[in-house]
Amino acid sequence: MKHTFYIVSFIASLLFVSCSDEYLNKEPISDVTSESFFLKASDLELYTNGFYRMFPEASIYNGDAMVDNIITTTLSDEMRGTRLIPTSGGGWSWDYLRDINYFLENYEKCDDEGAKRHYSGIARFFRAYFYFEKLKRFGEVPWYDKTIDPSDTESLQKPRDSRQFVVDKILEDLDYAIENVNDEVQAYRITKYSALALKSRVGLYEGTFEKYRNISGYERYLQASVNAASVLMNDSPYGVYSTGDTMNDYMNLFNSHDAQTSEMILSRQFDQAVAVDHNVNYYTTTSSYGRPGMPKALVNSYLMADGSRFTDQANYNQFFFTEEVTNRDPRLSQTIRTPGYTRKGETIELAPNLGATMTGYQLTKYVTEPVYDTNDESITDLPILRFGEVLLNYAEAKAELGTLTQADIDISIKLLRDRVGMPNLNMATVNSNPDTFMEDQYPTVTGANKGVILEIRRERRIELYMEDFRWDDIVRWKSGQTITQPLRGLYFPGAGEYDFDNDGNIDVVLYEGETPNISGEGVQYIKLGSDLFLDENNLVDPQPDFNSRTFNEERDYLYPIPRVELQLNPNLTQNPGWE
Repeated sequence: MKHTFYIVSFIASLLFVSCSDEYLNKEPISDVTSESFFLKASDLELYTNGFYRMFPEASIYNGDAMVDNIITTTLSDEMRGTRLIPTSGGGWSWDYLRDINYFLENYEKCDDEGAKRHYSGIARFFRAYFYFEKLKRFGEVPWYDKTIDPSDTESLQKPRDSRQFVVDKILEDLDYAIENVNDEVQAYRITKYSALALKSRVGLYEGTFEKYRNISGYERYLQASVNAASVLMNDSPYGVYSTGDTMNDYMNLFNSHDAQTSEMILSRQFDQAVAVDHNVNYYTTTSSYGRPGMPKALVNSYLMADGSRFTDQANYNQFFFTEEVTNRDPRLSQTIRTPGYTRKGETIELAPNLGATMTGYQLTKYVTEPVYDTNDESITDLPILRFGEVLLNYAEAKAELGTLTQADIDISIKLLRDRVGMPNLNMATVNSNPDTFMEDQYPTVTGANKGVILEIRRERRIELYMEDFRWDDIVRWKSGQTITQPLRGLYFPGAGEYDFDNDGNIDVVLYEGETPNISGEGVQYIKLGSDLFLDENNLVDPQPDFNSRTFNEERDYLYPIPRVELQLNPNLTQNPGWE
């Protein structure tokens, strides 16, 4: 009877929570039992459809606000170093794992061998995904590959398994998925290629996590990343999306209404017709939703269009906006508003709206036509796994292994730079003269490949901006001190009138005292010391109350286990520093 109730409850949750998903067949659920279900391919499909709810939505584009990639009106607890131990919750939830394991205990009742292979592979993919998320958040966790009876005290009070044991199990599940899931191009469904892409991510994460903590055996994880990426690079239908339009292709990859399947291996689908929307237009264009902005340190890291370093110039922090964004890596102007910017489907050129950004660098990635600007009306599909990330994983894993060659760069980093018309990365040049600006951000990078590792990190942060990788990268690189560095925005010489788009008209008036009366349409009046703060170097200080922040190296890379869970399971131990 409990199995009947469990299946009915699970399927009902699919129909009510995701009733607009085109893949959820609304079959009758009365009289469903474990004996009458799992018998047809459609049963297996229906059940595994529920696992897709595990994927993120808005955090894909706003997750970078948790760290130093997006600055908003409120700094996260991670940035301020003020996280607390929760009583309950806190990400320590195992419901999806029970759903997955229950499926894996019952799917073989189906007589369709092809369906069994495919859908069991999908379930194993999602178990790997589930545990990877737990590993990143909590470190060592108990591994369960079966459902647990409420009376099974031994299993319920199981201690953590070792980190490498859990990672090996994740990779084992992904290998099963790679072997059994269908190999087809499906923008919104798990395929063999999804499993390969996730394996490249897991291997890179764990390999670098262990390397930068001097844990032996990290090499095999980096090699697993290289191997998975190599298959995708050499034997898959995917590549870097490009139409030859270097000034728009990167932007168009993300503001397309539908996923560009030439590069997007797996995407989260949104469709206004069935009321499945997100909020990116409203998030980036309004003055009442956090005012997200790119930090100056990231703007500074974009190379010049000829491949030279912007920060090699004298007084690079004292360039006014129109000068600092000129002749830069085209991805900068395809990620923030710069002179000449127009909304998708529009011809009117728009200057940055300083009321909608804390730093002055207004975000444009994913932003579409103004008709979608209302709260929760955006419909761009959002990336979960894409080929561009795979290329970066490949290059970084090989660099960290010490096996990277110029030929490897030519089949990875070069493809991303070609899309935007940037010169290729020359390994010998950057290793002979590492960028001191990047060294200051990542002082733990050493060795013969120091220069190229720093450049790959630059490339990764730029290419994957607003795709929710920054926190994970900071953690695996053991680079927590990076996010304690000063947060800054635009340079202003002081109070005055400013033209932000080189059209000869005043866009911004920065003033002290009484509001000036200046004629002009759309002029933004901003009061110094009230609406905007400048530091001693005349850079915008978006968070003047939080210029002194700390990161506890012994504690803050992992999250605390909730207090209740430690009481329920006496064999669990709290993460270091959270005791």
